[in-house]
Amino acid sequence: MLDLALTPYAAADWSWTGTAYATSDRSGHVTPFTHPMTEQCAATDGDRTLITVRERLADQAPPEPAVQALAPDAYDRARAAALAHPADHVTVETRPGCPVTVTAGAARTTPLYLAADGGTLRGSWDMARLKEHAGGLSPRETARLLVYQPRYGTETMFTGIRRLTERATATFGGALHIRYPDPALHAAPRNITPGADVLAALTATIDAALDLRSLDPATTVFHLTGGLDSGTIATRAACRWPGQVTTAALLVTGPGRPQQDRRRAQILASLPFSGTDLTVDCADVPPLNRDCPRVRGALISPYEEPLFLPFAKLTGLARQHGGRVLVTGLGGDEMVALSPEESDIVAGMVARITGRLPWLGPDARAALPYTDDAVAPPAQVNAITLLSLETSAPPLLREGIWPVHPFTHPAMIRLGEQLPVDWREFKNLQRRQMKSLGLSHDVCNPVERESFAWLVEDSLKTYGVPILKRMLDRGSPLFDGLVDPDGLKATIAEIGRKPWDEEFHAKLLQVVDMHLAAVAYL
Repeated sequence: MLDLALTPYAAADWSWTGTAYATSDRSGHVTPFTHPMTEQCAATDGDRTLITVRERLADQAPPEPAVQALAPDAYDRARAAALAHPADHVTVETRPGCPVTVTAGAARTTPLYLAADGGTLRGSWDMARLKEHAGGLSPRETARLLVYQPRYGTETMFTGIRRLTERATATFGGALHIRYPDPALHAAPRNITPGADVLAALTATIDAALDLRSLDPATTVFHLTGGLDSGTIATRAACRWPGQVTTAALLVTGPGRPQQDRRRAQILASLPFSGTDLTVDCADVPPLNRDCPRVRGALISPYEEPLFLPFAKLTGLARQHGGRVLVTGLGGDEMVALSPEESDIVAGMVARITGRLPWLGPDARAALPYTDDAVAPPAQVNAITLLSLETSAPPLLREGIWPVHPFTHPAMIRLGEQLPVDWREFKNLQRRQMKSLGLSHDVCNPVERESFAWLVEDSLKTYGVPILKRMLDRGSPLFDGLVDPDGLKATIAEIGRKPWDEEFHAKLLQVVDMHLAAVAYL
């Protein structure tokens, strides 16, 4: 939600220029992402300076962006309030003769990447703006990504670029140090009190999540994929703002497509949506084709949406229709997820060995035992959810659209944590909520799988294999010990001769995306 350049130990004063906070000698700046959903404020006690960029809360007038002069005790109170902001925020603090610090809030919506540039700390929500600081490839982080075991932590695929995780503080005095916070506390499942209305609690919690920010239905688009998570949020919004809620979705390919069409049509007809439904048919914009920015060499980070092109098309369509905010169902899976102690299936997934991928190089295999090292402690929001939010945010921000994810609201997370297993397994919470709206068994309990699996298969066979063959012919930064060319070549030769193995062959999409990112950045 911002870009920055900070010089430690500097004695320059800060002022608001109308678009950014800048030092009097112009050596430093904090440039907010300008949007109706964000605001900025700053204060100084004549020694310390505090700058905050954050999401705007509902029913609160935006503060003046000018640097406010405060007494030291008032400054301390302002600092405490800034760090306690309940929505996404980043707070910067400078002091003459001292290192600079940057602290992220717990409610992360957008990423912040950092890089040391000589005596300056640089940062951005868009990794592309730090391209010149991308060093080599991190074996540990690259191994995590290659085997589809991402971890939420400060490391990125590029050694010169770091991630500022939730509640973490970056200190820069010539070298960059990021300090993780204490682990977040979580609740445990408990029995439902007789007579308690769980669905009423869910509805109230969705309302609280939507009411935290100033949402204007006229410029807000709601994901309505047909899935239970986005459906739970979007249907509640339609009930709250009848006739005003615009919906959007990617239409899948494969056997689940007729069911998706049928289920979405029933939801839209049964509830008071606006009638404007924005859709992109994935069959028309398959990933990895020649129109994909990734394939054309654009600086798309390895952490952005793997199926980049269709998501970018849908984002652009939302912007063309006046969308400035996109509300998603991200986090719904994790809100009701079972723990390994509650499910043998989950325990088996945790224990699954992924080293069988024949294209893993020796450095990647050597790094696999250490993939859990140096990761962030438990957060308020599930780590996989936080990574998903970072995946979706940059394409939206580039189109001037702010993302909102109600399932990551603290009250929503606490509700999910305390529900007994029978409310969480198979997403029974969301199913029962949808059923309570009068929606059919077909909507609440779909039989076919509505998935991007067939899109991935077709795209890899049609476009991905030629990219991988060019990669073998021309070389890749990944071949320096992280991807084994011989193993990759043998796997490519299998495609078309052997049945498609989704669990195995689909992971080649990650190889393609990481190769394209490595070439673009390095």
